[in-house]
Amino acid sequence: MNFEEFMKPKDAEDAAGAADEETAAAPDELDVQRTVVEALAAEKAELDEQNAALRKQVDALKNLVEDLKAKRKSDEDKVREAGTSLQKIAELEKIIDEMRAALGNVGEVLSRNSEKPESSQVALLDRNVDIGDRFVGETRDHVLEVLREARDSSEREGRLRRAQLLEAVLVANEPLGELAKKRGEIEKLFNDNGNIVNGMVIAKLEEMGIAHKEGDNYLLASEIIKRNY
Repeated sequence: MNFEEFMKPKDAEDAAGAADEETAAAPDELDVQRTVVEALAAEKAELDEQNAALRKQVDALKNLVEDLKAKRKSDEDKVREAGTSLQKIAELEKIIDEMRAALGNVGEVLSRNSEKPESSQVALLDRNVDIGDRFVGETRDHVLEVLREARDSSEREGRLRRAQLLEAVLVANEPLGELAKKRGEIEKLFNDNGNIVNGMVIAKLEEMGIAHKEGDNYLLASEIIKRNY
């Protein structure tokens, strides 16, 4: 009797059992792998969703930063404009204060004159109609300019009485404006022509009765204005 014949079927049975166990274990391992893959996929999907939400938050923060920058610039512009306005207001207030001071001085002068009837409180620039006006409409204004220059000079030199008397005359006599008008016209004429005494300027000056030469020498624009106005 061969002993191996009795052992062989046993080995075959063991081999078959091991195969059955492997076959049974294979589906379980696949299920585990499938479960792991599904868990990883679910985790990835959740992470993608979180990333998308974070990107939205980042974009919203960027937009907020841009809005804040724009608002800050707008506020800075407003502050700058407000500062400019305050400076202009301060300058206007200074001018108003100076005008008030000047008016106060005029009022004081007039008050003193009213207390002294013998003073020069008269319209000193009344013109005798029998005397011709060489430069029509300009005589009064020229005289007033001379008085104004004399008043300013008197104030600088400390000649207060003369300055006060001249101020009283200036207050009582308003310029006609003809001198300023003609001076403005000739200044515009020269400005429009680059301060050059050309043919067109000469023709206009002749029309206005203004000389452009002294002897054989041509006058400069500044000289012509100074000689006449």
